[in-house]
Amino acid sequence: MTDSILSKAATMEIPINSNGDSRTAEDDSLEQDLQQVMVSGPNLNETSIVSGGYGGAAEGIIPTSSIKGPAIHVNPEYFDRRCGNAPKPDIRFKSRGITPSHSATSWIANQPGHYPAPSMHHSNSHPSMMSEEAAKGVAVEKFDSVKKWSINTYKCTKQMFSERFGRGTKTVDMELEAQIDVLRETKMKYEHILRLARELTNHFYNMVQTQQALGDTFADLSQKSPELQDEFGFNAETQRLLCKNGETLLGAINFFVSSINTLVNKTMEDTLMTIKMYENARLEFDAYRADLEELSVGPRDAAAMVRIEMAQQQYQIHKDKYERLHSDVSIKLKFLEENKVKVMHKQLLLFHNAVSAYFAGNQQQLEQTLRQFNVKLKPPGSDKPSWLEEQ
Repeated sequence: MTDSILSKAATMEIPINSNGDSRTAEDDSLEQDLQQVMVSGPNLNETSIVSGGYGGAAEGIIPTSSIKGPAIHVNPEYFDRRCGNAPKPDIRFKSRGITPSHSATSWIANQPGHYPAPSMHHSNSHPSMMSEEAAKGVAVEKFDSVKKWSINTYKCTKQMFSERFGRGTKTVDMELEAQIDVLRETKMKYEHILRLARELTNHFYNMVQTQQALGDTFADLSQKSPELQDEFGFNAETQRLLCKNGETLLGAINFFVSSINTLVNKTMEDTLMTIKMYENARLEFDAYRADLEELSVGPRDAAAMVRIEMAQQQYQIHKDKYERLHSDVSIKLKFLEENKVKVMHKQLLLFHNAVSAYFAGNQQQLEQTLRQFNVKLKPPGSDKPSWLEEQ
């Protein structure tokens, strides 16, 4: 009986009369039947809930005897409607099968007509936006630098070809250019001296090593040849003395080579690097000067005046750079010449005195020469690798 009544209630159409009230005699009888079924039905305290589905284990059965309160909730609005005291329900809720309660209705009535939207916090999106803006700034900066480099390269290349083909003018300081040419020629000659001094060092080192080996051989033969012991002994002592003096002279030559190398490959090279920067600045200055002269002879409209003003600014910037490097080159050339004379005077005197004392056989004068120029000799065998490095 219960199943038939429930199926009938589920499939029943709800007619609505002209007054908006959808209640009929069939609805009243249906509610009475449902109430009888709920009263005569099983108590909730006597049932159990199976959570494991069909055929579940015993652990899936949850007893409901611990649930407190009545099994059936009495709706007081039902009795009010039966007695005719309650207001008729809204047809909008009735047609959807929804019965609004008084508490819900009063709560909705007390709420304001609009609900403010929650504030959106952009804590996660804000850093990402800043990173995107930083990346865009870096990209724009790189683009601007590439653009400036391209324009500058184009102008300098144009000026260089104009100078080579005789169609462009070139800013020349004759005195400074002559000093630069002398420096480059001097550097080439000093490089040649340095190369020959290194060859002399290598050959003389081999000769000293040969003298040492020859002295050791003479000493060994003096012990094994009694009839020639004195002759071998004299030659052994002579070769050992020559080897010792040769090591002293070799120290002086190494000091000479080291000083010439510093002068050529560091001092002169630094000055030549400044000269190269000066020549590049001179080319840029002439390029922007030619650009300004070309714009000056053109039309004088508003756009042309803007370009002329920008060209004037660039011309002034490169002019200041050219004049600053021109002054730097002049100062460095002056100091380089003074330093070169001082260094070469000392090194040439050392080389002369050391070579003269060696070939004269004057050991005391040779040692005094090294002390005079503060040349410290390396101990014998210091150039050889240790036994750990040989492994």
